[in-house]
Amino acid sequence: MKYPEKVSKHIVSWTDNYLNRSKMKGFVVGVSGGIDSALTSTICAETGRNVLCLEMPIYQGEDQVSRSKKHIEWLKKKYSNVSSMTINLDKTFDSFVNSIPNVKSPENELSLANSRSRLRMVTLYYFSALKKYIVVGTGNKVEDFGIGFYTKYGDGGVDISPIADLLKSDVYSLAKFYNINNEIIEALPTDGLWNDNRNDEDQIGASYEELEKAMQIANKLEYQLSERDKEVLKIYKTLNSSNRHKMLPIPVCKIPKDYLR
Repeated sequence: MKYPEKVSKHIVSWTDNYLNRSKMKGFVVGVSGGIDSALTSTICAETGRNVLCLEMPIYQGEDQVSRSKKHIEWLKKKYSNVSSMTINLDKTFDSFVNSIPNVKSPENELSLANSRSRLRMVTLYYFSALKKYIVVGTGNKVEDFGIGFYTKYGDGGVDISPIADLLKSDVYSLAKFYNINNEIIEALPTDGLWNDNRNDEDQIGASYEELEKAMQIANKLEYQLSERDKEVLKIYKTLNSSNRHKMLPIPVCKIPKDYLR
C-alpha cells in the first residue's frame, strides 16, 4: 500500500460521515480474533464515536477467543469510546441444532456452519436496535467482490462495509500501520464456523495472495500463465460465478403496469 495514512484517514472519514447522515448513535462490530474484524473495529474506534465490540463465540477455538480478547483489551486501553460484551451463543446454537432434523451429510455441515454466522448477525442487529447503532461489516474486497466468501444474511448482513474495497494485502498493510497485535496479523485466516479449525485456504483451495493475483490476471491469455496460476484462476472464476447471487441485488419480479391498473 502506497499511502496507508491517507487510506486510513479516508476510511475513517467516510465511516464517520455515514454515521452523521444516518442519525444513529454509534457502531457495533463483531470481533472474531481475525485481522479483518480487528482492522474494522480499530477504524470505527478512530472516529471517536461509540463503538460496541461483540464477541460471539460458538464453540470457538481457544486461540481465536484469546486473540479476540487481547484485541478488545488493546482497543479499550487506547480508545475511551470503545465498550465490549461477550455473548456466548453455544446454547443458542445447540437449541437450534436440536430443533432441526439430524442429517449426516456435507450439505448439512455447511448449513450448520452458515447458521452460526446467521445467529451472530441476529445478535448484532439486536444490539443495533437496542442502542441505535450501525452494524459494521468486516469483509474485504477478495471475499466480498472476488469469490463471495461469506454467509448470505450472516456476516454479509450488515449496514456498511468500510474495508470492502481493500484487498487482503491492503488489510495487512493497514493493520501494521495501526500496530494491531502481531499475533492477529500472523494468524492463519479462518471464518471460525467449523469444529475442526479449518482455515480459509483449506476451504478455498488457494491463498488470498494467489486469489488477488487471479483477480488481476483474470483476462490474460491462458498460455501466459503458470500451471498453478491456471489452477487458482479456475478456483476464482468458479467461486465468483457460483457466489454471484450474493454480490448482486435481490431479483425483483417486475409486473407490467397494464396488469395492475
